[in-house]
Amino acid sequence: MSDIQHADDLAAMIGESVGQVFGDLVTPDLILGAEKGEWPERLWATAIDSGFDRALVPESAGGIAASWAGALPILRGIGQWQVPLPLAESMVGRFLAAVAGIELPEGPVTIAVPGRGDTLAMRGDRIEGTVSGVAWAGQCRALIVPDPATAGRIAVIELGGSGVSITAGANSAGEPRDRVVLAGVARRTGEVSALSGLDDPVRALGAFARSAALSGALASVLDQSVQYANDRVQFGRQIGKFQAIQQQLALIAGEVTAARMAVDAAARTLPCFDAASGALATDDRALFDLAVAKVRTGDAATVVAPIAHAVHGAIGFTHEHRLHLATRRLWSWRGEFGSDAQWADVLGQAMVAAGGGFWEMIAARRLER
Repeated sequence: MSDIQHADDLAAMIGESVGQVFGDLVTPDLILGAEKGEWPERLWATAIDSGFDRALVPESAGGIAASWAGALPILRGIGQWQVPLPLAESMVGRFLAAVAGIELPEGPVTIAVPGRGDTLAMRGDRIEGTVSGVAWAGQCRALIVPDPATAGRIAVIELGGSGVSITAGANSAGEPRDRVVLAGVARRTGEVSALSGLDDPVRALGAFARSAALSGALASVLDQSVQYANDRVQFGRQIGKFQAIQQQLALIAGEVTAARMAVDAAARTLPCFDAASGALATDDRALFDLAVAKVRTGDAATVVAPIAHAVHGAIGFTHEHRLHLATRRLWSWRGEFGSDAQWADVLGQAMVAAGGGFWEMIAARRLER
């Protein structure tokens, strides 16, 4: 069996499990409750029992050893069902910790990169500074950030220890995005330079996780829009029979498909642990592919959300309708771990550096280093 076939089979099995867990347990009331600060304990326990948080971790460390393509149904499902958990962060964090050889505590973990106005620095052997917009920091056991002392390393910080203070915040989707202040906190570090081609793997893999979730949320918006157009009757006929509505739905479908294909391509080149040997496999096309995925999904989110609300009319803006649960996440996730414009700049700078080799770089999907 080829590696691609194995990944596809594993993805199918994981996808079936994802549909059962998220489809059964994630309801609008659960999502809205989480936005008010209620921790969905049963959902988290079921996701952990299913091994979702360790999907990318080698079997020797208690994981499933799935590739990113194999684990893609989980990340995509987070967006499709608007799962109110730090599950994507835990998946990425545990993968990075496995690469670095660091053991993490049980429970949810999160990842973050310093944003505008944030600073992280070393004072002796301890880390200090601030990180804003940390997903679910108040509910997580550990935070993983790029090590401020050494490039190519990550730092793991226990969030329940002394010297750590957390101020609650939220993104426009109502999801926890907290501010973490570190006042001389001990940290554990590990090497992640084996992730060939990813100079900042926390940001890069975080960006891919958001891209995958965006593609799932986009699919949810399309499904809801088609269903509404088929159900809503105006002037004696379904609105989906009107050409203007059909054109809008076609635009959404095109954006959703393009975003999905970009994410699928990136998932096949991201570094992962080989299921048989446990060795880390890398591909120097990964940075190009994930940059394209983040640009394409962010751009699709910008285009799709207003069209979907236009199809739904006033009902789509009401709190009772589920559409806003997906569109608010489209607006929020497109800017996290780098906006589409910032990742487009990464591609643009590489194209400038390529000079006469512009088309060769595009064909090879490799950025000039």
